[in-house]
Amino acid sequence: MPNAYEDNPRVLNQVQRRAVSELLRVSPVADDLARRFRESGFTLALVGGSVRDALLGRLGNDLDFTTDARPEDVLKILRPWADAVWEVGIAFGTVGAQKAGQVGGTEQVFDIEITTYRSESYDRTSRKPEVSYGDSIEEDLVRRDFTVNAMAVALPEKEFIDPHGGLEDLAERVLKTPGAPEDSFSDDPLRMMRAARFAAQLDFDVAPEVVAAMSAMADRIDIVSAERVRDELNKLILAAHPRKGLGLFVETGLAQRVLPELPALSLERDEHHRHKDVYEHSLIVLEQAIDLETDGPDLTLRLAALLHDIGKPRTRRFEKDGRVSFHHHEVVGAKMTKKRLTALKYSNELVKDISRLVELHLRFHGYGEGEWTDSAVRRYVRDAGPLLDRLHKLTRSDCTTRNKRKANALSRAYDGLEERIARLQEQEELDSIRPDLDGNQIMEALGVGPGPVIGKAYKFLLELRLENGPMPEGEAAKALKEWWTAEQAEG
Repeated sequence: MPNAYEDNPRVLNQVQRRAVSELLRVSPVADDLARRFRESGFTLALVGGSVRDALLGRLGNDLDFTTDARPEDVLKILRPWADAVWEVGIAFGTVGAQKAGQVGGTEQVFDIEITTYRSESYDRTSRKPEVSYGDSIEEDLVRRDFTVNAMAVALPEKEFIDPHGGLEDLAERVLKTPGAPEDSFSDDPLRMMRAARFAAQLDFDVAPEVVAAMSAMADRIDIVSAERVRDELNKLILAAHPRKGLGLFVETGLAQRVLPELPALSLERDEHHRHKDVYEHSLIVLEQAIDLETDGPDLTLRLAALLHDIGKPRTRRFEKDGRVSFHHHEVVGAKMTKKRLTALKYSNELVKDISRLVELHLRFHGYGEGEWTDSAVRRYVRDAGPLLDRLHKLTRSDCTTRNKRKANALSRAYDGLEERIARLQEQEELDSIRPDLDGNQIMEALGVGPGPVIGKAYKFLLELRLENGPMPEGEAAKALKEWWTAEQAEG
């Protein structure tokens, strides 16, 4: 083991104890598997993020292994042993499995990936890596993305393998590449985004030479498929420290290639036309939204928070009185959000939800400081639909003023709105607002059969319901007939 902690043996002992404790926890499963590989004439080692996380004291039940066995041999060993085996990544040398095992007296389920020693690279035009298998673990480790992910533990002996000083970099909380970063990013350009992602996940710094290579080679990200880029961006956004990763994402020019609307938020300002830094504001809104999460990281909320103001650059206007306006930036931003997320291959449902939140994020402020009518509250709930809880969080997060008096006033106003919504929900079942008459009742009241008029009548009654709240059936039928008489007169 490299003596990375020679100046502080106490820290070294702590790291060793953490790693040993974590490895002992998974040993019943990992060692059993390693013995089966040895009996078949192959080696097996825990590798990459699993070793890194063991040293950090946070090893989970997702275990990554590397081996000299070819995928077809891995399958022969796994199938009699594992509870389930899948071959989704076998073209890239990876076989997956699931295995239940007794750990500390309780049964746990482990998700396992075993990858044959390999090296992979891109040519200048390909979107898919070309895979070739290696013959040694040292050859495998040198092709890993970062030194902290280029450590291994040979099993079952628990021999620590660290040819690139990953332990020292882990102690210094820095991301470096095993070889020249230019070579690493040329092999797989997605590693540049992984640098930003790991910075966000681990709260690590990125070495200056790595940042320089990312900046110089940012255009290489263009050859990576939108799906792979999207998945890496999701991991960054869902990390514990997304601001750190996003800062690197923008600084290196990667964002300009992947999500250009984000760096565009850094609007130029001058002494005559003042407005808040929209880019910085968006990052603060993201962090404040994260603070309001109640059920773990929420990708929909986080992306909506990050993108809620992307319409501002296109709608910025300089007013004669020195103010800056962004009229209808929420509408423009919703369209921009839909276009960008669609290009990044997000699901239709996610695109729809995030675009809707961007469109609605100003609705609360549109009612000013006056008392909301019941009709306005109903429409707010109706338009938000199942996104209401997220809209609450986004709207509250969008307050970044340093004026505590103003911030408290906005918070109280929104408290009041939520209380109004709760009261009306209890009284009127706001979550399922519908007209007071159904289709059959509409036809009976108007004396007509099925046809386009029923849809128009339904829409009229829904607006009436939103405006006035629930009405007795007789009153609703009377109002409907009056509407129908006026419609016929106009027709």
